[in-house]
Amino acid sequence: MENLSLLNKGQMGTVLKIDGNLKLKKRLNALGCLEGTQVTVLNKAPLGDPLVIGFRGFSLAIRKTDACKISVEV
Repeated sequence: MENLSLLNKGQMGTVLKIDGNLKLKKRLNALGCLEGTQVTVLNKAPLGDPLVIGFRGFSLAIRKTDACKISVEV
C-alpha cells in the first residue's frame, strides 16, 4: 500500500482509502473516486505538483498534498 503521489506517470492503482479532511473526501466521492476505483496517473508536473489522474472516463488535476492522502494498491 502506498499513496497516490508516489506513483509514476502511466502507473495504475486501486483506491483503498482516502484520509484527510471531510471536504476532500466529499469532493472526491462526488466525482466518483471511491474505495475500489481504479486510477491512473496521466501526467505529473516537473516538480510533482499537481498530478493529473484519470478515473471513470475523465481526468482530474489534484494537488500533491491531497494525493498523499489517497492510499492505493498498485
